[in-house]
Amino acid sequence: MKIRVNEEKCQGHARCYALAPEVFDVDDYGQSSVKNDGWVPDALENKVRLAVENCPEYAIEVLEP
Repeated sequence: MKIRVNEEKCQGHARCYALAPEVFDVDDYGQSSVKNDGWVPDALENKVRLAVENCPEYAIEVLEP
C-alpha cells in the first residue's frame, strides 16, 4: 500500500499521527507527512486505513492498494 498526504487539504489535526505514528510524522504546526516515501508495511495497513477514514479533511490519499 502506498499513501500520500495532500498538504493543501491538511489542517493539522494530527489524527493520522495519533493513530499510526509509525507511518505519519507531523511538524510543529501539526501538518502531516508520510514516512518511507509513503510505502506502508503490510502489518500497518489496518492502522493506516483507520487514519484515512478519520481524517476530517480527507487529506490522506491511497495511491496503491
